[in-house]
Amino acid sequence: MQHQHIVTYMNEEFVPIAPDMDKIHIEDIAHALSLLCRANGHIESFFSIARHSLNCAAEAKARGYTARVQLACLIHDASEAYISDVTRPVKSYLEEYKVIEKRLQDAIYTKYLGAPLDGDEFELMDSIDNDMLVSEFAALKKGKMLFDYVPKLYSEPVFECSDFKQVESTFLKTYYGIMHAGIVQGR
Repeated sequence: MQHQHIVTYMNEEFVPIAPDMDKIHIEDIAHALSLLCRANGHIESFFSIARHSLNCAAEAKARGYTARVQLACLIHDASEAYISDVTRPVKSYLEEYKVIEKRLQDAIYTKYLGAPLDGDEFELMDSIDNDMLVSEFAALKKGKMLFDYVPKLYSEPVFECSDFKQVESTFLKTYYGIMHAGIVQGR
């Protein structure tokens, strides 16, 4: 029997292909991303998607980007909490997956940012995501370069294994810190 939903950490019955914003919770996102490893685990020690997201949000702040872009950087991989991730070389062949992922990510952005990212915001977030990917690979794969450039980072990212509970807690504190500032409207 095929199930149409997953059961989240917060015990929501969530249908990833038809996301209900009322069932999206930052606690589910923080918990799941703190337990999911970057690079499909092809690194020497555990490095979570949540830690990557924290590094991206810190870089956005260091670059002086708006709180909205900082929050977008924190939650840019939040769909992976519900549908996992597919490596970039494979994802380019999975058109339906990309449609599902975009629908879900747009629902998450709408819940926490009020609307999906506009083109300029997406470019800022995507640039940081790519710069962090290059930097992570160099740090976690012993200098192996994915791209032919070395990004200039303005923050001091953490590239080490951290306890998932600590990362989850830091993710939530970062989220609530941005929200508490009253700059970004969200639930």
